[in-house]
Amino acid sequence: MLMKNIAKFFAFVISLSVISACSAVFPSHEQLKNQNEQFSEDWEKPKTVGKISSSEITESSGIAVSRCNENVLWTHNDSGDKAYIFALNQKGEKLGTWKVSGAENFDWEDIATRKEKSGECFLYIADIGNNKRTRGEMTIYRVKEPKVSDENKSSSKKNPLTTETAEAIKFDYPEMRHDAETLMIHPETGDIYIISKRLSGAAAVYKLKANYEKEKTNTLEKIADFEVPAIPNGLFTGGDISPDGKHAVICDYFAAYEIDLPANAKSFDEIWKQKPKMIELGKRDQGETVGYSTDGKSIFATSEKNDSLIQVKRK
Repeated sequence: MLMKNIAKFFAFVISLSVISACSAVFPSHEQLKNQNEQFSEDWEKPKTVGKISSSEITESSGIAVSRCNENVLWTHNDSGDKAYIFALNQKGEKLGTWKVSGAENFDWEDIATRKEKSGECFLYIADIGNNKRTRGEMTIYRVKEPKVSDENKSSSKKNPLTTETAEAIKFDYPEMRHDAETLMIHPETGDIYIISKRLSGAAAVYKLKANYEKEKTNTLEKIADFEVPAIPNGLFTGGDISPDGKHAVICDYFAAYEIDLPANAKSFDEIWKQKPKMIELGKRDQGETVGYSTDGKSIFATSEKNDSLIQVKRK
């Protein structure tokens, strides 16, 4: 355990060094805005609408807005925690702690939600972090979303509620091992999208169709390369697909980027060919999350280090 914690510490230090080096060498998003790029006029200025007040949530590494619990957001910690998910209100106040039955947290990096035609909602939790590229097989946990009520507020890690048993969706990449922090679920088809995290060059978009093999390790399909107007241009840390399936938002440590599906598109996969529009997220300290509201008219984001809950509304 001691050696594992030491290894995690050094990996964290190296990651911070890389980010700091990028910040020192490359222009900031504010500089890019002043030079060549402008934040999208489709979105208002970001507002800090709350603070994540729970001491249990130390590194909010993913965010998903519930489609079955009104005004509820789901988040989880990064690696180093056990298999817990936390319900928040839109002020950042914790509404409950659940242990995900049948799951382990090796390196959870993102969370997504989908409301199925039956009316049931499911959470998808991405255990896809792979900083050292040593992991071959990855896991996405699919679990029925718990019902959140006032009675859940007293739950904690010491006395957690328990979800139904999660389904473990196993997968690997077709050509090489990747680090990734972005998971998205298409609201209509249920197809799963993962975007790799790259320090140099464009990231890769991978797809796992909804009719995946449940008892086998699935191999993802690479469908596109994707980059944004930033340096680095593929260092993605989170993402989401809008409830109507017509937009996707992806974030890095500095900002968010939205792409729109063309009106005459025959497939959602055409969205990855579109030009991203930059969305200002304000001051974040290692921001790794972004997710659409239930109506798609705003996005929420958190920051791992300063506990801010940020909302940006569409004009």
